[in-house]
Amino acid sequence: MIDEQKLIQKLQSIERLHSGATTPGEKEASAQAIARIRQRLEAARQADPPVEYRFTLHDIWSRKLFVALLRRYGIQPYRYYRQRYTTVMARVPQTFVDETLWPEFQELDATLRSYLEEVTNRVVSESVFADSSEATVVKDPKALPPDR
Repeated sequence: MIDEQKLIQKLQSIERLHSGATTPGEKEASAQAIARIRQRLEAARQADPPVEYRFTLHDIWSRKLFVALLRRYGIQPYRYYRQRYTTVMARVPQTFVDETLWPEFQELDATLRSYLEEVTNRVVSESVFADSSEATVVKDPKALPPDR
């Protein structure tokens, strides 16, 4: 079981990995990591003008993580009226999305989902019922004969 503090440390190590930290001293300085990523974003903006992206996320947890990641890098997330709550719009250079933002998000999201699944399974089995396995898959029932 991973505890909350270990989760935070793992998420921070993922951030350092994506920031390009190379020495042990740099790995301890998360502020420097964020600064490096922001510099990379600014360089991408110079070479590759921002374009409007529509990100469709699967659930509220992924959405919250993605919005926080955008804001950390100084990117303003938004959505248009009548768009789904899980849709996030942002103006970002394509190279930054492809090389930094999306890969980092995917890794952070997978780690967070794993933690949430572990906690959910433990809570359900301890408080509701010990067997929290998936439902059995059965063949489709035979069709009823038509009325005569």
